[in-house]
Amino acid sequence: MTSFHSFFIVIIISHVFIPLYFSPIHGNTDVGFSINLIRKTSPQRLRGLSAMSETPQSPVGAYLGHYLMELSIGTPPFKIYGIADTGSDLIWTQCVPCNNCYKQLNPMFDPMKSSSYSNISCHSNLCHKLDTGVCSPQKQCNYTYAYASASITQGVLAQETVTLTSTTGTSVLLKDVVFGCGHDNKGSFNDHEMGIIGLGGGPVSFISQMGRSFGGKRFSQCLVPFHTDVNVHSRMSFGKGSKVSGEGVSTPLVAKDDKTPYFVTLLGISVGETYLHYNGSSGNVEKGNMFLDSGTPPTILPTQLYDRVVAEVKNQVAMEPTVDDPDLGSQLCYRTKNNLRGPMLTVHFEGANVTLEPIQTLISPKDDVFCLGFTNTSSDVGIYGNFAQSNYLIGFDLEAQVVSFKPTDCTKNT
Repeated sequence: MTSFHSFFIVIIISHVFIPLYFSPIHGNTDVGFSINLIRKTSPQRLRGLSAMSETPQSPVGAYLGHYLMELSIGTPPFKIYGIADTGSDLIWTQCVPCNNCYKQLNPMFDPMKSSSYSNISCHSNLCHKLDTGVCSPQKQCNYTYAYASASITQGVLAQETVTLTSTTGTSVLLKDVVFGCGHDNKGSFNDHEMGIIGLGGGPVSFISQMGRSFGGKRFSQCLVPFHTDVNVHSRMSFGKGSKVSGEGVSTPLVAKDDKTPYFVTLLGISVGETYLHYNGSSGNVEKGNMFLDSGTPPTILPTQLYDRVVAEVKNQVAMEPTVDDPDLGSQLCYRTKNNLRGPMLTVHFEGANVTLEPIQTLISPKDDVFCLGFTNTSSDVGIYGNFAQSNYLIGFDLEAQVVSFKPTDCTKNT
């Protein structure tokens, strides 16, 4: 889920990549930890992540194309389920009072009931880590944080204790985590989502606030494919133990002024044996022309590349596309009880060729229909969505500045 940090659709983030105050109370800071993505029953677009090694973890689940990450905040701990989102920074949840908020099934967090909650003063340096932090009449740090989907959260920037549960059952407390207590939240959220856990590279993200506290600034994920049994979880791991080892491929992260997205360079895409250059020619491509986003389900390509990918898939599939279903819009879809056997797609990142099977590229939005899990944009920068990220162990090493991909049956990594 891509974030915008002003109403002018200009992304402005502090150029300083500084971990905020973050102090583990229990647990060995030399080891990493894993989070569970707890799956929730859904008629379609269901996802999940699970735990990894003998390290602290936090449950996370998925619903309607998003992976929901379970954390507990406050004292006593209060469970929240937020979208695990590598495309944004802010950690936030809906808070009482919440008069202008979207419907939520679970109770909302009440800061008055937590002994560890503290509002951030507008005079604090922490208020300015988020570029939309402004001073309220009560001298509190008010924030506004918007997303490309037109979703928006507004509220008070605060600090809280976050509780994670280790795979051995031990609680790990993370003190003074900066988060948004959202009192006015609107947009394309469903009633299972209590907020967003920002996992991007900016200074207020969960990743940046952890820093090197757990054995290194790195994390990895292994997402189960679409429509996997809800009892089978994926996993996301942080710090030591999250490094991708063995036979995999890596591509450099590209540094830009916007520190939030994890930018990489896409050279082209092959449909079967047919190679499609990013620009439609053999010329050089701009570095950092795509970023990985766990909060966006489809892969989004510039229109000129998307159109060529769709045309070549049509050319290689003998079946006629579905054109008479208004529910499907302009998507490339095929009416079939079982997924197609091909074609295979290969995503050519700089230095890394990532092969995608139909289970990662052809998604079933309704019974007996499979659609290409790609869409288009007028922007020159694309998004590598979570459909395509499934069944790969993907490691983000922020110290080495690389992203690694290792083909993995994520359904067997519980």
